[in-house]
Amino acid sequence: MSTLSTFQNLYQNRLFEVFIIIIIIASAMLVGAKTYDLPETVINLIGILDWVVTGIFVVEITIRFAAEEHKRRFFHNAWNLFDTLIVLVSLIPIENTDMALVARLVRVFRVMRMVSFIPELRILLNSLFIALPRLGYVMLLMFIIFYIYAAVGSLFFETINPFLWGDIARAMLTLFRVMTFEDWTDVMYETLEFHAWSWAYFVSFIFLTAFAFLNMVIGIVVNVLEEQHQKEIDEDPDQVSIADLYREIQSLKAVVEMQSSSDNKR
Repeated sequence: MSTLSTFQNLYQNRLFEVFIIIIIIASAMLVGAKTYDLPETVINLIGILDWVVTGIFVVEITIRFAAEEHKRRFFHNAWNLFDTLIVLVSLIPIENTDMALVARLVRVFRVMRMVSFIPELRILLNSLFIALPRLGYVMLLMFIIFYIYAAVGSLFFETINPFLWGDIARAMLTLFRVMTFEDWTDVMYETLEFHAWSWAYFVSFIFLTAFAFLNMVIGIVVNVLEEQHQKEIDEDPDQVSIADLYREIQSLKAVVEMQSSSDNKR
């Protein structure tokens, strides 16, 4: 067996993948532990463990690079480039310098390496980025609705509560609070004491934003997610979709039933 095949088998081994995921989780826990007020001995132990984790990541990146048949194509993958940069920056000893904040941020972002190991997470994240241009028009339309309702709310409700409706910017923040259902009934009941029709203002706004537009956003994301999943299936011929698997099971079931019926007749 060649060296390339050895590294490929190691990288594709399920136990290796699970081990690295556990290390990534441990890395996240170490970052979280540093936010607590701990004894000096524990802090020193966390520092040692952090360097151990960094060493494991270096070995893992080396194995992934060695398992790549075409070395130049390794960094064509954005996730490989991201993982390598995170690991390389983690090796720079800047913990006790003015750049210590950068070192801590890099260690926080090591949790993102989970995405490069779990295909389902990659599909979700890629789908989100691809959906952003389509969501732009929905966000623009939502902004227009916000602006119109904020202008109306500032015009009619400013004297009731200047803090919430004093200008259009405050009114938009108040409407965002209403859209997220954060004590929105308190805001509405306050205006109902002066304007009996204000319930229609709030109900129509919630219907347009929290229901209609939210469903539009979900629909776009789900549609892109399905497209990305189908693209993954097309690129990987060994991957079988649920629909194809169901059809295969149904056909096998029909064959078994026919065979059973034939045996019974005999």
